[in-house]
Amino acid sequence: MTERRKKILLVGGFVVSVFGFAFALYFMFFKAPAPPATVEDVDTSGIGSLPSSLEAQVRELLEQEGLTPEDVGLQEADTVARGGITQTTELTSTAVYNTVISEDGNSMNYYNSGDGRFYTIDEDGNVSPLSDKQFPEVDSVVWNKDSEKAVIEFPDGSNVIYDFSAEKQVTLPSHWEDFDFSPVQDEIIAKSLALDPNNRYLVVSSDDGSRVQSIQALGENESKVDVNWSPNDQVVAFASTAKATSGGLNHTVIYPVGKNKENFKGLVVEGLNFDSLWSPDGKLLMYSVTGSYSNDKPLLWAVKATSSSMGDDRRSLGLNTWVDKCTWTSASIAYCAVPLDLPPNAGLGRALYEKEPDALYKINLTTGAVTLVAIPEGDTTMNNLYISDDDSKLYFSNSYGQLEMMRLK
Repeated sequence: MTERRKKILLVGGFVVSVFGFAFALYFMFFKAPAPPATVEDVDTSGIGSLPSSLEAQVRELLEQEGLTPEDVGLQEADTVARGGITQTTELTSTAVYNTVISEDGNSMNYYNSGDGRFYTIDEDGNVSPLSDKQFPEVDSVVWNKDSEKAVIEFPDGSNVIYDFSAEKQVTLPSHWEDFDFSPVQDEIIAKSLALDPNNRYLVVSSDDGSRVQSIQALGENESKVDVNWSPNDQVVAFASTAKATSGGLNHTVIYPVGKNKENFKGLVVEGLNFDSLWSPDGKLLMYSVTGSYSNDKPLLWAVKATSSSMGDDRRSLGLNTWVDKCTWTSASIAYCAVPLDLPPNAGLGRALYEKEPDALYKINLTTGAVTLVAIPEGDTTMNNLYISDDDSKLYFSNSYGQLEMMRLK
């Protein structure tokens, strides 16, 4: 055996047996240091890129030398997430859409564009139709909190609410867009977009389309308002209508829109492309923005967001990812898929990096701890994350739209 092969075997075995130490070596000797902060009042501790998979690099090097993983004792991927390479199971062979955790908290609902029907699927891949009714060419779907009803939008502008438990359908106005369900009542919110900007409003109605109430004028700013109903029923949307602050592009004010026209304090966020995700109790808001201080990569932040604490305790979570790649499991615990390697400016052109492989991280918002949970086997992209009610399974969509499952315990 050549000296070069001996060195490869030694390095390979060392990386696999002491994987965490290999990550540290990567940062010490290969990773360029993070650029200095450019915003003085922004806490940028923990900001940086994540390393690529070291095991994949070792495997590639071994293949070049004509060796196999067994030559250095590389272990198979774990069947349950333990902080390393972890197996996943493909539950669907084709792309599915509009996924959501089902009412039982253990399986998943989804839309099949091939036959225009909605189904539920369990961890073993057993599929059952939610209804025999067909919905051809669905454009978007918004589910209620129990995953029993959905607002279904079609490309021609028509909208319906379908109750899968009662097999009942209600037609909504075609000029309504961007729906969301109330987390506490049988209500929906939408943008009512008349031809005349003076007649454009955020509206709330019952989920049968009756009792319509206008709660906020939109004018010509409808594209700057994101519907996002808080679990505590206080905030229904966020408006990015403020002028630039003295901090320039690294400071933006986002205005919470109250259901009853409350005058909430604006949120000062650090960059562009604000997107947010409420904690289950509505007391915290996790969001992602892109700014020069993070090399124009997306960065996760958290902030208190009740009526009395809006904007307090703002802090960076130190993970470069988009908030729609996250999911909450409790009032203080969230899981996020984080791309293994995002180059500078990735936050300004997300479409170029949609298929980047991800690692799964767990965030404890109480202690601030951020823990690597798993790296999916096979350089897998993770989107639309949902975790079963018993925290034992993670469901997600890969870059091809197929539904996959990973065991967490």
